[in-house]
Amino acid sequence: MFEFLFKRTASKASKAGKTTAPSPVVAEQAAATAQSASRRAEQVARAHALAGDEAAAFEFIIASEFAEARLIAAEHVHALPLLEKVHQAMRNTDRRVAKLVQGRIDLLRHQAAEAQRALAGIATAQRLLNDEKLSPNQVAELDRQWQVIKATPELAEQFTSVRAGLAARLEAQVALQRAVIDAVAAARKLAAGGQSAQASTQKLAQALALLDAAHAQHMQSPECASLPKHLASDFAQAREQAQSALQALQQHQAVFDARQAALAEWQAQDGATLDADALRRSWQALPRLPVSPLSDSLQKQFQALLASAPAPLAPDVPAATEAAESGSNMRKPRHEAAAASKETTEQFFKALDAMEAALAEGLLQVASEHDKTLRDSKHGRLTPAQADRLAHVRGEFKRLADWARWGGNVSREELVKAGEELPAQALPMSELAKKVGSLRERWKSLDTLSGPAPKSLWERFDAACTVAYAPAALHFKQLAEERHGNAARAQELILEASHLAAQESTDWKQVASSSQRLRQAWTRLGTIDRKEKKRLDVEFGEALDALAKPLETQRLIETARREQLIVEVGLLKPSERNTVDMLKALQDKWQELAKALPLERRAEQALWQRFRAACDDIFARRKETAHAADHERREHLQARAALCEKLETAVVPEGDDKQRTAFIHQLLRDTRTAWNSTGPVPRASEERIEQRYQMAVASLQAQADAIAQRAGAAQANAMRDKLRLVQALELELADAGATDAQAWTERWSALPPLDAQYERSLQTRFAAALAAIGDGSAAYVAKLHANQPRLLEEVLRLEIVAGVDSGAEYARDRLKMQVEVLQSSLKSGQQPLSQATQLMQLCAIAALTDARTASRIEALLRRIGGAQ
Repeated sequence: MFEFLFKRTASKASKAGKTTAPSPVVAEQAAATAQSASRRAEQVARAHALAGDEAAAFEFIIASEFAEARLIAAEHVHALPLLEKVHQAMRNTDRRVAKLVQGRIDLLRHQAAEAQRALAGIATAQRLLNDEKLSPNQVAELDRQWQVIKATPELAEQFTSVRAGLAARLEAQVALQRAVIDAVAAARKLAAGGQSAQASTQKLAQALALLDAAHAQHMQSPECASLPKHLASDFAQAREQAQSALQALQQHQAVFDARQAALAEWQAQDGATLDADALRRSWQALPRLPVSPLSDSLQKQFQALLASAPAPLAPDVPAATEAAESGSNMRKPRHEAAAASKETTEQFFKALDAMEAALAEGLLQVASEHDKTLRDSKHGRLTPAQADRLAHVRGEFKRLADWARWGGNVSREELVKAGEELPAQALPMSELAKKVGSLRERWKSLDTLSGPAPKSLWERFDAACTVAYAPAALHFKQLAEERHGNAARAQELILEASHLAAQESTDWKQVASSSQRLRQAWTRLGTIDRKEKKRLDVEFGEALDALAKPLETQRLIETARREQLIVEVGLLKPSERNTVDMLKALQDKWQELAKALPLERRAEQALWQRFRAACDDIFARRKETAHAADHERREHLQARAALCEKLETAVVPEGDDKQRTAFIHQLLRDTRTAWNSTGPVPRASEERIEQRYQMAVASLQAQADAIAQRAGAAQANAMRDKLRLVQALELELADAGATDAQAWTERWSALPPLDAQYERSLQTRFAAALAAIGDGSAAYVAKLHANQPRLLEEVLRLEIVAGVDSGAEYARDRLKMQVEVLQSSLKSGQQPLSQATQLMQLCAIAALTDARTASRIEALLRRIGGAQ
């Protein structure tokens, strides 16, 4: 897409190459670019090869200088400790690597948190499984918590196994509760069946024993603790009732046997010899049986026995009625019975008169009540006139009732028709409810005036009203559910507000947003029942006040902090260099405070306007001083340009190398001091003047380095020559040849002197060798032989430190020595000696030196001595 740009650039470069020759700087930059590209390619290849070795990848990321290679190596790091170390090292260096590592850290932490939650859920499930009192609500809550957990397959399988145990326990609890409920029902059934005389005592006792045994097994069940408390009391109560029924049945059996025996005895006697009054008294004296088919059978047998007795019954009392009366009435005196009969007769005629008056006034319902009273009253025989009067009144009542029933049925038909037409009218729900209510009220009034309606007509009316009222019922049900739901949501908001107030959170922004959210949610609530609305409003107000009171206190504190920021902005000096940074810091602080806890909108806006005005004033005052600052920067630029020119035109004087190096270093120090003393320059020229200064400094430093390199090489050559002279003297002593101390001393003096330390070390070694000429040569030669292993060891050690190759024959010893050097440095904890010091100590060792060892020492001299 952009090929033409590159073509134009290449053509321009080619034209420029034809006209001008490339400068050395450009060549150096091209070489540096090529070298950098080579290193980048090498490190990218190394990064790709680090797959599977996370520790090496971490070390590579720390040491690599190319972002691309670091990113490739970061792909191979997956362990959380190494990821955290990489993020700590790269968060301010390489944003791409930090972002990649942060994502993996977040993922691993999320997975660890989910695993922790899953383990907590499994522990909760295990605790519930071992809990004696397991509740279905607890299992339901556990299931709700587990649904939001993303667990690994192993943890999910473990939870499933524990959950299966919980399900088995819940099923066992349900089965146990059903069994206990069935036992309670069976006990109650036994108690109800035992009250009949036809029940078998033996069967009832056996069933009760089976229930007791089954209940004992239920109480021994492991899930016995989960049974509701009322089931045990219900079973105990039903069992007591069954036991009482059994005892009563046993007692009734004895009563039945006694009455049966008495009847058998009386039936065996001659009917002419029986006395009816005596039979009644004897029968009443026997224990009573409860009302049941058995007692009715015995009563019928007794009535048949009384009918066979010669004594007649009273003419105004039926035989069956007299036999059914209690024995206490039979024992009353005759004058008391007559008085009671007279009072009953008077009440009868009063009710008859009231019935006639109600019929005359057309009060059919009142007449119906009096007719019921007449039918329930017990009176003696009526005279023919009284009987005709009663028949006439009842006939009139029947006639009026028929007419009222006919008229009422007509009206009811109209009501049924009106009810059936209501669905087609599409009335509003409130009006529809009123219509259906008025129809039912009119139906009730017709029941009062016209008597009961036919069942078929009532069913039609009820069905019509039900169908017509169904939409209204559904509507009102929905409204009621909405009101109940609104009340429940209101209660939830109150509980949430109380919970938030009880937490005493210091996250004021969250508290403010929660308070605002709760207040808005409360205003959006729908209708609530009036009896609950006032109470809920009071409770919500109290809970919200408890939540908002600390918030208001904190808002006062935050207002004071914002006021303090405004004061600090006013105290800033526009002319100072760090004013902008301080102002930005204050603005950031304002934003942090605004995010942490927003104030009320009006107060926040007023404070922000004041703060912004103060900041604008600072910027306006800084703009006024900007022109003076620009002039000052231009002066600083001229001063720095003069310093650069001074360095560029500096001429190093002829003379000793040390003096020339000292001159260059002094010039650089003076220039650096003057450079640092100048103020800032215009930003557009800052980079250019800095590059000019660095190039001038680099040029002088290169001259100083060249002089120092030549001096170091000369020093290394002189040290090599003196070391060779000492080694030759020691070899001649070892060969027991004739030596001339004067000749050796002259040769030593002819060599150039070294630095003080090296000169002192080699001079000591040379003097010791000269002193050994003569009688002491044997002891000194033995020392030379004895120091050979030490010399080789120190040479190998210094080669390791200086990074000089020791040769293939010393590879095993070099590896062993590297481990020892590392261990000794770790144990001692002290800074190791410098290479120069170790080289000086090596040269001071008096030992016989072969050609191979001498060449190794000279290589160290070139590496270390030349570098110095």
